[in-house]
Amino acid sequence: MATISSQPTDVLPVVRGDDRGVDVTHAPAAVEPTTTSRGAGGVLLVGGLVGVVVSLLLLLDKLALLADPTFVPSCSIDPVLSCGTIMRTAQASVLGFPNPVIGLATFPVAAALGALVLGGTALPRWAWWGLQAGTTAGMLFVHWLIVQSLVVIGALCPWCMVAWVAVIAMFWSVTVENLRAGRLGGAPASLRGHGWGLAAWYLVIVVAIVATFPGWAAGLVGL
Repeated sequence: MATISSQPTDVLPVVRGDDRGVDVTHAPAAVEPTTTSRGAGGVLLVGGLVGVVVSLLLLLDKLALLADPTFVPSCSIDPVLSCGTIMRTAQASVLGFPNPVIGLATFPVAAALGALVLGGTALPRWAWWGLQAGTTAGMLFVHWLIVQSLVVIGALCPWCMVAWVAVIAMFWSVTVENLRAGRLGGAPASLRGHGWGLAAWYLVIVVAIVATFPGWAAGLVGL
């Protein structure tokens, strides 16, 4: 007659843990750190909200101008700061509809993701890649518009310039965050003092505007 052994024939290995019985040796690491991402989240949230507001204002003025060709947009201040001049050009409707529609479709997405990050949500890597692609496309589009405004049209749109500032800041912050986390293919990088690079970027744009409209710029400071 076969005897039944009191000892189990297949014993699972015992994993040692901390005082609470949790296996700390094999505990999975967090998917994404959130503390270093919150700065980028704040920029995305504020930049996205600002972009929504200026896009809506521009679209309302554009619709009013289409309804009444004599309408003067709210941001038409002088011959240089003239949204109306720019709204009447082909560059203001690159895809066949007013450019502010693009802003109304994209800025809310950036703001929503920024709010999640600011609140401590760890976005997956693909979401950060999407933010990188979107802000890069926006940055390139903004600089094309800058060249068109300064070189071709010869006028500036104040609300558009606010959007320029927001898009460049969002691109910069997302790029810095992705480089810090090593999401762009390289090793994680420590980028200190990166704000000076953004300030220099803005300064170059200001210099380009002053060089294009020297008389107007001199008048602004009373010269």
